[in-house]
Amino acid sequence: MILTGRQLAVAFRDPATLIQVLIFPILTMVMFKVVLGDIIGRATGQDSAYGTVPLVVLTSAMFGSVVAATRLNLERKTGLLSRLYVLPINRAADFTSRVLGESVRALLTTIVLIACGFAIGFRFTQGAGPAIGLFAVAVAYASAFAMLALALAVNASPGAPLVPYLGMLASLMMFFNSGFSPVGAYPGWLQPIVANQPMTPAIDLMRALAAGGPILGNLVKVVVWTVVVISLTTYPALRGYRKAAVGS
Repeated sequence: MILTGRQLAVAFRDPATLIQVLIFPILTMVMFKVVLGDIIGRATGQDSAYGTVPLVVLTSAMFGSVVAATRLNLERKTGLLSRLYVLPINRAADFTSRVLGESVRALLTTIVLIACGFAIGFRFTQGAGPAIGLFAVAVAYASAFAMLALALAVNASPGAPLVPYLGMLASLMMFFNSGFSPVGAYPGWLQPIVANQPMTPAIDLMRALAAGGPILGNLVKVVVWTVVVISLTTYPALRGYRKAAVGS
């Protein structure tokens, strides 16, 4: 808990992080609503806010994890990981605190972004249970992406250009999903990719939890994506952290 508190303090005291996880997403939310709102609304028959707000929430989670991964990579270079590794605490405590810190940060920023979403028409129409489920989806997505980003950070060489690569991945996912545009509006050959990339089922599930609609199919996809990503990255992440700490 102490180490998790440190991660949150570092994140929220850093202006660059706040810009990435709050200011940029809020501006993106407003821009999408103003520029694309009517187009998406006519195509889907639903207020575009129900796609835009989940999209922005997940984008905030991804770019926040990019910042956290970069910070971890730099702390490896300074030797901080070695100092933490020899303390009389569980060897996985620091890395676990980083994932937990990203999950808590994602929850807090989701609350703020949802509140801002109310200004552009987003509402919870299905009751308290689905509303809580929406936040759970956001945190699950954030945790899985954080595991991926942090695993790359500890296995990359110190000072590696993580921001361009992880930022490019996040940007591609941001612009090719059902929150940015209906799946049917993409070219036919691209539609299966867009429909099944991690963001699309998460956005569709969050939309259904807020405004109503089918839940089970997208819930299964979200659970599968979350379990697969975390399962595939846990061992490389812990092994990479150990090597980074011992070799710092």
